[in-house]
Amino acid sequence: MSVKMIHHICIQTEQYTESLDFYTRIIGFEIVSENLNFHGRAYNTWIKFGDFMIELQTPKEGEQFNKWSSLNAGPVHLAFMVDNVEQEYERIKSLGYENFKLKNGQVIYKVLGESLFKIKAPEGTEIEMRDTEITF
Repeated sequence: MSVKMIHHICIQTEQYTESLDFYTRIIGFEIVSENLNFHGRAYNTWIKFGDFMIELQTPKEGEQFNKWSSLNAGPVHLAFMVDNVEQEYERIKSLGYENFKLKNGQVIYKVLGESLFKIKAPEGTEIEMRDTEITF
């Protein structure tokens, strides 16, 4: 087997309208396909940014999702590269989005000498924004 690329990540949400607005209006994804009543789910929607896609889906009828926690095993956050961390923070704030994660009382902080910030999507996914690649 030879993996060629990451195709998509699936994000489940009980706050579909808010999550779709977050990923499209705040982050900049575009809707590729919005499917209603898909295999017992109210919505199964594909959104795209460049070559990367998110499959955004609601729970099956009558089911509820467990709440997100950084103590869960598996993916903890999703990270995006931006041109400038400070400018991206100001852009997102200007759109009225305020759900930023604080670390030591700061929104923008350094890890390994590089600036970044994290925001919470409506469904709980933690999104990291950074402007420098980690080098080892």
